[in-house]
Amino acid sequence: MEQKFKVKVNDSLDFSIRSDQAEELDLIKTSPSGYHILYKNKAFRAELTSDDFQNKQYNISINSNTYRVKILDELDLLIEKMGFSSGKNKKLNHIKAPMPGIIIGVEIKEGDSVKEGDTLLILEAMKMENAITSPKDGIIKSINIELNDTVEKGKLLIELE
Repeated sequence: MEQKFKVKVNDSLDFSIRSDQAEELDLIKTSPSGYHILYKNKAFRAELTSDDFQNKQYNISINSNTYRVKILDELDLLIEKMGFSSGKNKKLNHIKAPMPGIIIGVEIKEGDSVKEGDTLLILEAMKMENAITSPKDGIIKSINIELNDTVEKGKLLIELE
């Protein structure tokens, strides 16, 4: 089965590639981290300068230019589309609904001090209870929802100081 991947280069260029396109790449390994690539009758010398296989992030030097490359597979894209991407909102002061649902529990009030990981509220979505936790230590500045509110994905729920 053909897989599709999204490739991000230097957080500024996005493109898609299919597994069959990657397999057709004219690539020869020249050293443990070096490669010779032939693409559209042009030769390129590439070297993998660092890799974070777990997070699918790589630094690649091609003809003396270094590029930061992140590869997202179909599962990564689905998780991102559902709003479950981790890390992006870690330091933000705004906590938004990761998915549509109903607020069935509010565990905090304005002015409360919270620690990273503390449960702030409970969001019911698709017959499942989801604990929304604090992404960092802080103080509750405002609560923009009430018990039994219906919220859409991306709605601002809580602001932290």
